[in-house]
Amino acid sequence: MAETVELPIIDLSSPDRISTAKSIRQACVDYGFFYLVNHGVEGQLLSKVLEESKKFFSLPLKEKMKLSRKHHRGYTPLYAENLDPLSRSKGDSKETFYVGPVEGDMAQTNLNQWPSQEIFPSWRFTMESYHKKLMSAGKKLIYLIAMALNLDEDYFEKVGALDTPSGFLRLLHYPGELGCFNEQIYGASEHSDYGMITLLASDGVPGLQVCRDKFNQPRLWEDVLHINGAFIVNVGDMMERWTNCLFRSTLHRVMPVGQERYSLAFFLDPNPDCVVECLESCCSPSCPARFPPIRSGAYLEERFKLTYGE
Repeated sequence: MAETVELPIIDLSSPDRISTAKSIRQACVDYGFFYLVNHGVEGQLLSKVLEESKKFFSLPLKEKMKLSRKHHRGYTPLYAENLDPLSRSKGDSKETFYVGPVEGDMAQTNLNQWPSQEIFPSWRFTMESYHKKLMSAGKKLIYLIAMALNLDEDYFEKVGALDTPSGFLRLLHYPGELGCFNEQIYGASEHSDYGMITLLASDGVPGLQVCRDKFNQPRLWEDVLHINGAFIVNVGDMMERWTNCLFRSTLHRVMPVGQERYSLAFFLDPNPDCVVECLESCCSPSCPARFPPIRSGAYLEERFKLTYGE
């Protein structure tokens, strides 16, 4: 049995922003994960998104495949992804649906795929509403993260990261029954997220685990508990690069627990043209930059290719 990790709780509505920024810094240095409460997303909307997600995933596979993934939007079936490229597993036991940006550049928003309005009349409106709410909460959090890094709170805006940022909502369904296999099957194999930050909500079914020290062998995995109404936030690889590994992009995975599990991951990433390079507040002559500058869009494309074996 895995131990349970006690993650810090961050209140996004706290008027004491300096204290909140300090708490975020400590959480990102120690864990790379934290809970986010009072984030402005109503429980009623969250329940509606989970309900609409369940409706879509309950469709026959043939119907879902009509919206198969194109341009990182749409449906991916069971075992289509392997988040751990070094694993020889047949793939992750989850099916997903991606919704890309819903505001801003029409060339981007028009790439989204939507189920038939006749079958699901409120599906698109629900997902777009949730996407906008998450984008708003995510931007507020990024301002606090800038303060946590001893930068101006609008730093990430000034370097172009929040100039039409890339926000992707991912609906996930992990089946309860997997059958018998001769190998370890994961809901989501061990991985770190690729971008800036991820905000995760779920239906409360357990399974999420984190490994705080990715360089240790054997790896120690800890369970992350569900807190009603709280998002689980984690730092992505791009933020780790920006901070020269001060903030952790922590390995995590989802283990099958014999129950169906539904979750909603919102990935907030920089504008694709934003250049990610070591922050001045995170490097020095004794601690030089560990990574070369890289364009956000090119970095994400390369990571996606590895995930899907493209």
